[in-house]
Parts: sequence; structure tokens; C-alpha cells
Amino acid sequence: MKPSVYMEEMDAFTYRDKLEGDSIFFIPVGALEQHGSHMAMCVDAALTKTMAGETAKALEEATNSKVHGIVTAPINYGFRSQQRSGGGFHLTGTTSLRGTTLISLARDIAYSLIRQGARKIVLMNGHYENYQFAFEGMQLAIEDARREGIDDVKIQLLSYWDFVDDATIERLYPDGFTGWDLEHAGVMETSLMLLFFPELVDMSRMDEKLYTGLPATLPNYDILPIVPSYTPPSGCLSHPGESSKEKGIILRDVAVANMVEAIKLEYLQD
Repeated sequence: MKPSVYMEEMDAFTYRDKLEGDSIFFIPVGALEQHGSHMAMCVDAALTKTMAGETAKALEEATNSKVHGIVTAPINYGFRSQQRSGGGFHLTGTTSLRGTTLISLARDIAYSLIRQGARKIVLMNGHYENYQFAFEGMQLAIEDARREGIDDVKIQLLSYWDFVDDATIERLYPDGFTGWDLEHAGVMETSLMLLFFPELVDMSRMDEKLYTGLPATLPNYDILPIVPSYTPPSGCLSHPGESSKEKGIILRDVAVANMVEAIKLEYLQD
């Protein structure tokens, strides 16, 4: 069996051995959400699991394998897509959870890991709308653990795109950056998919009639019921046309390096 940072690819005995050492657990949280006509709908979960794996491997390398990185199976569904950050949950294909369901999933997964012996956890978010619900789930898991007399658990929550620094943003978005909320199915996600999962991207499917009104111009408020006409016809919020595998490499390298430093700061200080 090949060595792996992915928990689901480990046998139970290898996993137990890693638990007995210094291990940092990564919980990837994504979504099943439309990403235009040019990309598969698994983007959020697939990229987050992969970025967690890349970070786990980089962490092991940075510590000369003194620290094990273990990536759990991802949460493949996310909270309702919002029009101002994901196009909206009204779009066909976007299959969402209620906030209470996501809280419960995050809570149960983290608590199960804690009961097995995990004490250092990183929740890595890959779907903009998930964050506060995942945060609540992690806090509830800590409260559950404390009731069991376990009071040495620490959980770090992050979204991988927040670790792309300003210099890289200026380099990759020379015409201006609209913000991560409008990057849904745009250059960042498409470039990373071209790097990791090129078979799930088809740039030739960007019909000019669909990929209009980008970047999206949306009101600075939410409205329910959703007004479908507010969402651009492609479902994307910014144009992916300038995406490339080369940009994906830059994005991966910068985000992973900065996440490793943030994890080391919280977990590996003497």
C-alpha cells in the first residue's frame, strides 16, 4: 500500500501509528455547486481536499516528517450557495445543506477525531458560504470534548484562498482584482482545476452568449426569494478566460507555503 496523507487511503493500523505520533488533522469542507459550463460541479470539494493534501505533505517535508499530516475524507456538500458569492442555490446542479446540517456534520466529524486522539485540527474551507457554520461546528466539538474532560484540543479554521498574498494577486490579476467573493468559477478555481484536474475542465465550452456580464454587478444586499436575473447566465461571477495551469502552480505554491507557516505558528512553536 502506497504511503498517503489521505486518511481514507490508509489502513487502520497505519492510521493508529500516526495517531500515536505528532499529527495534524485536516478536515476539508467543500460543496457540490455549479461552476459554469466549463467545469465540473465537484470543484469546491475536490480543490479543498487536494489543497489540504498538498499542505499536509509540505508540512511533513518542512518538519522532516516529525509531524504527520492526515487529511480526512471531505465534506462534499456545503451550505446554500449565495448569489453574491456562488451564483445562488436556485441554479440547477447546486445541491446544498441547511446550515444546521453542516454544523452537525462538522461537529460530529471533529468530535469523532478528538475521541480517537486528535488534538491538532485544521478545518480547511473551500466554499465561501460554509465558514461560519463550520466555525460553529468546531466550537461545539470543543465543548463536547471538554465535557468529556478533554481540554487540550486546538482547532484552526481557514479558507485556502486567503493565503494568496497581495503580490501574487497583483501578478495574476493585472487588470484589477474584484475580490474572492466574485472569484466563483473564475481565474483562481479554474487555474487550480487545470493544474490538478484538467480532465474536468473544458475551456471550449465557454459560450460567449453565456459568459457575459462578468465580473458580476450585484446589489450590496441579499434578496429572497432569489431574483434569477441578478445572476449572470453562465453562473460564474468573474470571467475564467485568463486561467492557466501555470497560474494554478503559482496559486498552489503561494497558498500552501503560507498555510504551512500559519499552521507552524499555531501548532509547532516551542
